[in-house]
Amino acid sequence: MASLKSFAPTDRFVAEIATPAIRPGYVLLGDEIFLYDRCRKAVLETLAPISTRDFCLHDLDLAETSIFEILDQAQTPSLMAPFQVFFIRNLKTLYGRGSKKDEFAAIDAYFRSPNPAALLIFVADHLRIPTDLRKMDYQDKERYEKIRESLGDWCSLVELARVEENDAIKWVTTAAEAQNIKFDPDAARELVDALGADMMLISSEFEKLLLYVSAPIAPTQEAPDPSNTEKSALPSEPSESKNLPSTLARNRVTLGDVETMVLAAKQRSLYELTDAISLRDRPRALLLLHGLLNASDGGEDAAIGHLYMLARTFRQMLIISEKNVRDSRAIWQVLWQGFRMPPFAAEDLIKQARRYKSRRDLTRAIRLVARADLELRSSPANKLLVLERLILDLATEPKPNLYDPTLQFAMEL
Repeated sequence: MASLKSFAPTDRFVAEIATPAIRPGYVLLGDEIFLYDRCRKAVLETLAPISTRDFCLHDLDLAETSIFEILDQAQTPSLMAPFQVFFIRNLKTLYGRGSKKDEFAAIDAYFRSPNPAALLIFVADHLRIPTDLRKMDYQDKERYEKIRESLGDWCSLVELARVEENDAIKWVTTAAEAQNIKFDPDAARELVDALGADMMLISSEFEKLLLYVSAPIAPTQEAPDPSNTEKSALPSEPSESKNLPSTLARNRVTLGDVETMVLAAKQRSLYELTDAISLRDRPRALLLLHGLLNASDGGEDAAIGHLYMLARTFRQMLIISEKNVRDSRAIWQVLWQGFRMPPFAAEDLIKQARRYKSRRDLTRAIRLVARADLELRSSPANKLLVLERLILDLATEPKPNLYDPTLQFAMEL
């Protein structure tokens, strides 16, 4: 796989540990789990073979084991393995209250004469490193500098920064090609956008998609024609389709596959629907509604779930409007944990909320959804008709009436 900018520090680390230029210590900086797993896997494959892994691999936590014990263990040669690897978590413990002079003096003394048969890897996953280092949070920047000043002379610093979107897209297409599967560019972009460029989520959904498109398709057997009584009365002949091999897998991931298999991509369609509603674009809103229903496993039977998500989205917009949120960074302060939208939808939802003139317009939308919910739970003759009428009402500019019949339909959503 061609080296990508976001993966460059990790690639250098992986290449270095397999050479004589390996350092006695490294610090993995950042909370990007995907890149951390990549580094750990490379270390285990290179320096901790399975035959001796129980004796040479040590996962330690500074909150449970002192740095003095860890350094003493690292300095002591192992009788069971030629090389030892130490993954040391909770590095922030060394930078808590107190000067920790003795701890850093011990670290300094160890690295002046390190054990050549041991590797120390400090894990600083309490830092969040953005794609652009210039945009790093002030507190994280201070923590980064403290680590660099105290451990930078002895340990090589490996930045596990957030992966850039374009690099994530290239990784998806290249990794698929390595397994002889074509990943359409628009499908790769949708996957990355829907999951906010979170590489751990992307890799998980990526594996699921590859399994989905590489599975062989079983041949379909034609149902017998009940009108043909003569043939049906005769003894059935052995079906040729049973002996046919399975149809070859298509080995191609399309945009439709991503929208079908990835939950966040399904949510994107919902936000496109609320965007059309807020723009009063009734034809587009109806088209998006039908697309949402067609993409749902339950079709019209999933209508209650769609109404719940609509009500939730309008409630989010109501809070955004009341708190006068203008920036996606402030949105996490007004929306509590469990009631937040996916990262890719933050800016869009702020724009949509600003299109509503008043709080009354948004509460009207919530009441309309509540009325439709009540109708659907009353087993209507046509669920699609209820949904279409709701979308048309939501996408219509409200008329200034003294009496609004939707006011009587209110419920907790």
